[in-house]
Amino acid sequence: MSLPQAHLVDDDEAIRDALAWLFKSRGVSCTTYDCAETFLAAWTPTLSGCVILDMRMPGMSGLDCFDALCERNSTLPVIFLTGHGDIPTSVHAMRLGAEDFLTKSAPRDALLSAVDRALVRDARDRA
Repeated sequence: MSLPQAHLVDDDEAIRDALAWLFKSRGVSCTTYDCAETFLAAWTPTLSGCVILDMRMPGMSGLDCFDALCERNSTLPVIFLTGHGDIPTSVHAMRLGAEDFLTKSAPRDALLSAVDRALVRDARDRA
């Protein structure tokens, strides 16, 4: 049986490395992408797990990437993780169906809990 899969999209290499280590230490495989365009190029309808999206990145933003996933009818749960969150943006993302919207300063346990919920939702939806 394969490990649950997180797909982390963030332009900050230090964030990608730290979170990939954190997820792997908790038994969650993590594939990292340095931008939304790279992730979308790798996306397929059979991709499973969850997506953790940075909100602000050069090129396509996290919200733009989320919109592209919605247009592709992706069922992957999406968690936004941002250093630049505001209430209107978080409400917009949640109304579109995001699993969660967290700031990068959120407690580690809040992120891990969101990822666990997203992975359970994805496994349930695929069953």
